[in-house]
Amino acid sequence: PRGVGAGVGAPAELRVRVRLPDGQVTEESLQADSDADSISLELRKPDGTLVSFTADFKKDVKIFRALILGELEKGQSQFQALCFVTRLHHNEIIPSEAMAKLRQKNPRAVRQAEEMRGLEQLHMDIAVNFSQGGLLSPHLHNVCAEAADAIYTRQEDVRFWLEQGVDSSVFEALPKASEQMELPRCRQVGDREKPCTCRYGLSLAWYPCMLKYCHSRERPAPYKCGIRSCQKNYNFDFYVPQRQLCLWDEDP
Repeated sequence: PRGVGAGVGAPAELRVRVRLPDGQVTEESLQADSDADSISLELRKPDGTLVSFTADFKKDVKIFRALILGELEKGQSQFQALCFVTRLHHNEIIPSEAMAKLRQKNPRAVRQAEEMRGLEQLHMDIAVNFSQGGLLSPHLHNVCAEAADAIYTRQEDVRFWLEQGVDSSVFEALPKASEQMELPRCRQVGDREKPCTCRYGLSLAWYPCMLKYCHSRERPAPYKCGIRSCQKNYNFDFYVPQRQLCLWDEDP
């Protein structure tokens, strides 16, 4: 994909075929809304899990959501939803107005990220109160509707948002927050009723992380001439009151 002029205003959508870390190919949908100054990305993993990522530049918030299909033969519900909310740094992804202008010459091409960004390990020790979540980001109610009881964030990000004037009613300390470090990982716990520390890993297989600038003799200043694509993996650790809420975290 490369940047080409496009109408500003309505959300612009780009569909891209991407290669996942395991080699399989999936379609990814990227949307940019330059009025709301936000970007969203969605892809379906081969196991049926729907992963979405929302970057809200106005509020310095990024939201990861996973809709994980349950294994009915194991007595799991149809699906389980998780939301992880962290601080957005503006250099992580291209601006929304640049994303809105992206077009691709060859829609059938399978894209592979040019840059692999390192694994980020996040310890999610605070719960987000869904009913107040709109105070943190207007996108939260839509994105995390199915995960109303499973929205997690981190103490260090909460501190930043409180300094920005976000109301403290949005955040709730998780039970046993002080003991979480001692709680065993769920995959080491046999009893499905016991609390434990759950880990969920997700990957953004392809996203436009930087603008490319070109130089030419005809132009005095460098000009935007495309994007650089990245892949990034995340591991989220969070408290669950019962082992059965974390059935994917099995021994390898």
